[in-house]
Amino acid sequence: MERMTDEARAVIAALDGPAMLARTCEWAGINSGTRNLAGLARMAAVLADAFAVLPGETRLMEPAPVDTVGADGEVTALEHGRHLYLAVRPDAPVQMLFTGHMDTVYSADHPFQTVTHRSDGTVNGPGVADMKGGLCVLLAAIEAIERGPDAARLGYSVVINSDEETGSLSSSVLLAEAARGKVAALTYEPALPDGTLAGARGGTGNFAIVVRGRAAHAGRNPEEGRNAIVAAAAIAVRLAAARGDGLSVNPARIDGGGPNNVVPDLAVLRVNFRPRDPAAIARAETTVRDAIASIGSEHDVHIALHGSFNRPPKPMDAGSERLFATVAEAGGALGLPIAWRATGGVCDGNNIAAAGVPVVDTMGVRGGAIHSAEEFLIADSLVERAALSILTIRRIIARGHA
Repeated sequence: MERMTDEARAVIAALDGPAMLARTCEWAGINSGTRNLAGLARMAAVLADAFAVLPGETRLMEPAPVDTVGADGEVTALEHGRHLYLAVRPDAPVQMLFTGHMDTVYSADHPFQTVTHRSDGTVNGPGVADMKGGLCVLLAAIEAIERGPDAARLGYSVVINSDEETGSLSSSVLLAEAARGKVAALTYEPALPDGTLAGARGGTGNFAIVVRGRAAHAGRNPEEGRNAIVAAAAIAVRLAAARGDGLSVNPARIDGGGPNNVVPDLAVLRVNFRPRDPAAIARAETTVRDAIASIGSEHDVHIALHGSFNRPPKPMDAGSERLFATVAEAGGALGLPIAWRATGGVCDGNNIAAAGVPVVDTMGVRGGAIHSAEEFLIADSLVERAALSILTIRRIIARGHA
């Protein structure tokens, strides 16, 4: 482990750890599940007030339209919360993007709503790691940069969306626009408890396949029916058989059916794909297209496909490797070993990388058990990770690139 530099000590000394922890706990006390629009509105207002200390205009952006397929096979509009957007010094020579999300996976009626301080120095609570703590790290880091002598050289955009946990469908265009022209991006998903960062990521695609058959009496004239459940199950089996060679396929749910004496005329199959690379996406698309065509013909049913590959795979390319090296260098100044590894999870880092911008997407707190009632953050990592961001950003400003 490297010895901490004087610069690192000064950065850490200027950070207010207790205040950061208090703010994290306050924000975690606001339920902002993706579908809790009232809670998201409250969270967005709190964040807008907090980020207003930065120069530039903080705006709450309307979500882009998103459709959803119900269990009845009908397509309807799906409401989302607004997204926070801030642009500072767009004409500065070095331009960066900072992103996070205000939504959590915990609904307003979820039993996990309380923040608890544990004797081992961890804090248990909804969203403390993913990512209310990360948002506090982000704000503290940018505030420190704004107090520094080289702030005028840095321009940046901040995007905090309200729908990351469900795929960023209403914020993906905003993220792509904000990424344009940036030399690097930092996203504040949590690191692992030991500080390991996420490197390469696979992609993801979510689809709803609506199968419409024909109802008939299951005893009197079943041959006149066209069983949508059987056809949907056949598609599920066909798609599941395509897994392998960089592609994971999970047929997750079939909605439909009714009384035992009626041939079901509707089924909705939900499927998740996890492609490792663009070739796996192409193979998945071909498999889906072929399955729909052949099974639709074989079972004499009508099939409609809804969905997309909304998060492309994120490889470790040369730009990413340079940015990770910069983060590792900043970690060395803090006496922190910085390691990373590939992961099957996805986040907004996938979308940012697809826009051609190098990104490290786990610059948030150290924590774990996310998406469960055991979610925790390591309290000391608030200051530690804010310092890591500050030193990383300063190096990028000095070099003019990642």
